[in-house]
Amino acid sequence: MSAAREEILARIRAATGVQAAPAEADAAYAALPRPYRRAHHDPSATDVVALFAERAADYRAVVTRLRADEVPAAIAAAVATVPSLLLPDGLPPEWLAGLPADAQLVRDDPPLSPAGLDRVGGVITGCAVAIAETGTVVLDHGAGQGRRALTLVPDFHLVVVRADQVAADIADALARLDPGRPHTLISGPSATSDIELIRVEGVHGPRNLHILIAD
Repeated sequence: MSAAREEILARIRAATGVQAAPAEADAAYAALPRPYRRAHHDPSATDVVALFAERAADYRAVVTRLRADEVPAAIAAAVATVPSLLLPDGLPPEWLAGLPADAQLVRDDPPLSPAGLDRVGGVITGCAVAIAETGTVVLDHGAGQGRRALTLVPDFHLVVVRADQVAADIADALARLDPGRPHTLISGPSATSDIELIRVEGVHGPRNLHILIAD
């Protein structure tokens, strides 16, 4: 215990007439009942995947729920008008099976400069977890996700979310994440509003966010 903290506590005890030792006070505080709600949604009673799709769409993301074997065709359709695609290391190769042979694919090796990233039309990634309650995709920048700049600079981001990656709420999501890794939370396309509530998209990240939920 620091000297400053002990001094503050001593003054409080003197003012209140409570002379309990710090250890006793800490034990009493620890013993207080804390019937906090641990979760807002019961996964056994709530379709958390459907809830995630609904909330993500509320943020103006384009959301498609499909079977895992439909992912390659869905990716090809979603990126048909994107001139070039950035592919982070570790992306499942089967996801790219539907892309045309002449698709312009870009790798971040060696790492692209900000100007180089800005010239890329879009990026395809996976994710670490998704949060149903808030419609949020969480990246931990592991395999198939790439470094943070890859999903902040290009104007288009397509992310594939497996149904088993959807957590009910923030507490559930945090329990699945490694606290030692960097995390980026994405709730819809990048957007901001000024004092007159004029919405501007693409300020701090991609203007277009497509989410494929693979059951």
